[in-house]
Amino acid sequence: MLSVKANLIIALAIGAIISAVLLALEPVTDYAFLSWEWVGISAAYLFWGATGGSTFVGIAICWVVNALTYGLGAFAILIVLSALRRQASSTT
Repeated sequence: MLSVKANLIIALAIGAIISAVLLALEPVTDYAFLSWEWVGISAAYLFWGATGGSTFVGIAICWVVNALTYGLGAFAILIVLSALRRQASSTT
């Protein structure tokens, strides 16, 4: 059984990969997946506009917020799967 810390690390890695793929697909496909990136883009506009920072900082904020968003979703799924696996092993 994986611990909660291990599940959190795995989930954040999954979120980081999803966020990186979303940000990399936009210039390659010339199509923005704004419905999937909306949380990160909103945070980037809010903080980047408030600080007047560079574009690089805005992209970094977008990537981090999307990674956390998708990571927390993956964390919830991993916790549910872990609980189901634990319940299945205790009943047999």
